[in-house]
Amino acid sequence: MRYPASEKLEIIRLVEQSHHPAKQTLDTLGIPRTTFYRWYDRYLTGGPEALEDRSPKPSRVWNRIPDDVRRRVVALAWAEPELSPRELAVRFTDTQQYFVSEASVYRLLKAHDLITSPAFVVIKAADEFRDKTTAINQMWQTDFTYSAPRPGYPGWHMSGML
Repeated sequence: MRYPASEKLEIIRLVEQSHHPAKQTLDTLGIPRTTFYRWYDRYLTGGPEALEDRSPKPSRVWNRIPDDVRRRVVALAWAEPELSPRELAVRFTDTQQYFVSEASVYRLLKAHDLITSPAFVVIKAADEFRDKTTAINQMWQTDFTYSAPRPGYPGWHMSGML
């Protein structure tokens, strides 16, 4: 349960003014000792203002690419549009001495609408098989691009088999 700063201050004053040990007073109030002493340390170092809830969100993400680097990556993409995100990441790292991953470059280019769809050929399958089947498991197809030689077949020799 979250307590407002005013209640935290009131609990601190109750524990300070109590004639009972702090543990007993905190047990009566239902406040864990670790929580109370965290509040109390903040109160002693920063006063009542330090008891206000802080935002759990960090002020800066540790691995965020700085805005000036982002602008330079986009500028490089505009200057060399033939490069893929992987090639851009490598070129940027080599020329600017600042590592940017391929995934980061891809996300950055996608955010700026600089990703083009890949050139590919669409091959359609036939609508029907040429040799129609009349029962299940009637037609099987296998591709024998490589087959290991076996005894009794041409190309198989006993040399080296000792």
